[in-house]
Amino acid sequence: MYLFALITIAITILLSQLLIQHNINSQLNDSRLINISGKQRMLSQKLAKEILILNSSSIHSDIDVEISNIKQTLKRWKSTHIALEKGNDSLNFPSEKSAVLSELYKDIKPNINKIDSAVQKFLSHNKQTLSKDNYPDEIKTILDNVAIFLTKMNLIVSQYEHEASEKVTRQRNIEYGILSFTLLVLFLEFLYIFKPTNKKIEVLISKLLISEKRAIKLARDTEAISIAKENSVKELKSLNFAMENTLLYCRITPQGKIIHMGEKFAKLLQYNPSFDTEKSFSNALTKVAKEQQEIDQIIAEKQRIGWQGEINTTDRNGNKLWLEMSMIPVRIRQEESELLVICFNITIRKNAVLEVDRLNRENTLEKINQQKIISSKIVENQENEQNRIAREIHDGIGQMLTGLKFSLESINLDDKEKSAQKIEYLKKLSLDIIKGVRTATFNLMPPELSDHGIVSSIAKLTLELAKLTGKNVQFYNKTDFDQRLDSLIEINIYRLTQEAINNAIKYADSSHIIVQLSHSNKILSITVDDNGKGFDISTVEKRRNSESGMGLLFMKERVQYINGRVFINSIPGEGTRITFNIPL
Repeated sequence: MYLFALITIAITILLSQLLIQHNINSQLNDSRLINISGKQRMLSQKLAKEILILNSSSIHSDIDVEISNIKQTLKRWKSTHIALEKGNDSLNFPSEKSAVLSELYKDIKPNINKIDSAVQKFLSHNKQTLSKDNYPDEIKTILDNVAIFLTKMNLIVSQYEHEASEKVTRQRNIEYGILSFTLLVLFLEFLYIFKPTNKKIEVLISKLLISEKRAIKLARDTEAISIAKENSVKELKSLNFAMENTLLYCRITPQGKIIHMGEKFAKLLQYNPSFDTEKSFSNALTKVAKEQQEIDQIIAEKQRIGWQGEINTTDRNGNKLWLEMSMIPVRIRQEESELLVICFNITIRKNAVLEVDRLNRENTLEKINQQKIISSKIVENQENEQNRIAREIHDGIGQMLTGLKFSLESINLDDKEKSAQKIEYLKKLSLDIIKGVRTATFNLMPPELSDHGIVSSIAKLTLELAKLTGKNVQFYNKTDFDQRLDSLIEINIYRLTQEAINNAIKYADSSHIIVQLSHSNKILSITVDDNGKGFDISTVEKRRNSESGMGLLFMKERVQYINGRVFINSIPGEGTRITFNIPL
């Protein structure tokens, strides 16, 4: 419609310009006709004047010049009249005329012929025989017809002027018509094209603005989803990295073939899947045939119900390796399942326990002294082992972790909607895993200790012991200490405080126990006071084989392990004060 409108306007403007140019040319031609017609009257008068001058001339030397002038004037007068009557292309005189002009030219033609004939006869007379007093008949004929010619020529000129005026009027009316048509076209185009199009454009712009707002909102939402997805993927990658590097796990088929083995487990076993064509789990655990048969038998018998226990294997260097192993059956699809194997390396603890048993069987003083050293190491190793087990359980629990990993592997990042749904599901699954881990590790490490620090964990400890024992156990944070310490330091401070309170409850027969915490720039100090029966420190320290003596020994060794010091003040019958100073 726009194209049609533009073409219509262009055509009207072009027609108007062509008409104007045509009118200008036509008016020029009409002006030339009127001008030439007027000159015809002048030429006829000039011809009569030259005839009279020649007739009255007495100088014979000028007669030839005058005759030549008369002939030229006559020739010019006749040729011009023929051009006016018949038309002339070089002068742009039209050959076709109106009926009135044709009749006028027809009426004037006899007079022209008479003038022409009279002039020719006049010029043919012998000039010497002419009398100045007696005008020949030719002169009279010329003068009479010139007068008639002038009258009739005036009519022709008037007719030219009238026809030119009619043309101008007609052309003016045509131009007005074209102008009116152009204005009508413009009005109709405004009414039916520009105005509706303007409304459509306004609606379109409004829709575009709304679409722009929606696009901006969608872009922001998409960016937020993308950021959330990236964060979730990072979290899942971190979780996967933690599983690979902290947990001893392996996925095997019900036939005992390895599907995937974690990096930490592979390093422990010195297993390289590229050099193992069979990829047998029992072959990866040990090179001893008897041990392989035992492991294959466990897998064959327990593949449906799972299994948990300790196994003793021999690594590739011939060293004994103790593993606490759990086999969990996992269903991948309806007719496809596999076994998730989770292990804990308990070699150090097992060797320590075996060593303690050996020392107990020997029952010698030397062995007893060694046993004290080993026992302290056992306590340290057990504590380290408990922390390690707590971290590993915290990082992943069996089947839920496997489900998390499989869900992670099934994410298709090309499908953003399903990926976002799976990520939300994985977040919920991660929360369930965290809850399970906290429940499983409650007895190994207090949640308050890892979540809120030493102050909250000691406050919770005193509150729980007061409820359980009925004793008045109070805790005071005198300097509002709220810093977090290294996890190893915090767990040892917690164990030391727990041991001191338990000793006051168990051995001191006290009714009031006060735990105070204070700190300076360099020292954190914890004091445990009780109103119990007290004891003689030197006497107790000599009885290293007694339970109380070993308790004090373990307490000193534990506080030394974190570069701290313990101070024990006790008065029999009054009570005991134990102070732990730990550097910050």
